[in-house]
Amino acid sequence: MTRYGSLAELNRDLVGCRRCPRLVAWREEVARQKRAAFRDQEYWGRPVPGFGDPAGRLLVVGLAPAAHGANRTGRMFTGDRSGDWLYRALHTAGFASQPTASHADDGLELSGAYIAAPVHCAPPANRPTPSERDACSHWFVEEVRLAAPAVIVCLGQFGYVQALRALAALGRDLPRPRVRFGHGVEVPIPGGPTLLCSYHVSQQNTFTGKLTEAMLDAVFARARELLGNPRNGG
Repeated sequence: MTRYGSLAELNRDLVGCRRCPRLVAWREEVARQKRAAFRDQEYWGRPVPGFGDPAGRLLVVGLAPAAHGANRTGRMFTGDRSGDWLYRALHTAGFASQPTASHADDGLELSGAYIAAPVHCAPPANRPTPSERDACSHWFVEEVRLAAPAVIVCLGQFGYVQALRALAALGRDLPRPRVRFGHGVEVPIPGGPTLLCSYHVSQQNTFTGKLTEAMLDAVFARARELLGNPRNGG
């Protein structure tokens, strides 16, 4: 596995990755076909790099780019309703300069937080295969190493399991037995970060009320507490 000197260096290589044929074909087909509402826009259609403050002590881990969200805009959680929820919560907690994320040049900046995903290409039906997940894992492990977070907010069970796998690959001793995923669950890693679990900000969860704004705000408020400084990026 290549060892990078910075997240910016890693991202320069990541955006050119073509390792997974199915994902390459899908992301590029979506970028050509487009959704009618975005037919006049140029889609990104490549692996989506991480986004945020490279010195931030909070790492937010999702699943993969959305076909007409980040795969269109080229920035994590940007241009879809999941991102609306996430960035509003990050803004409320003082990690984001604004509560909305519509496109890559909208002026949004993160302070004290960085967003990554275990899979960097949009997968069909939002479901990467195990082989695709594993093929992308070297990027994610490097992101976790370089970010060196004190707190990792895991959006969904997939993000939680992959965060644990990345920490194990970096030589961290994980709790045994594995702590079961659940919203609000905290998992301190000996000598490493604390993992905070949240239901994913998917429309399936937010539309049904499984995840509410108050629940999401509580997770990021707890992240602030663990970081030890309430409003300046940790």
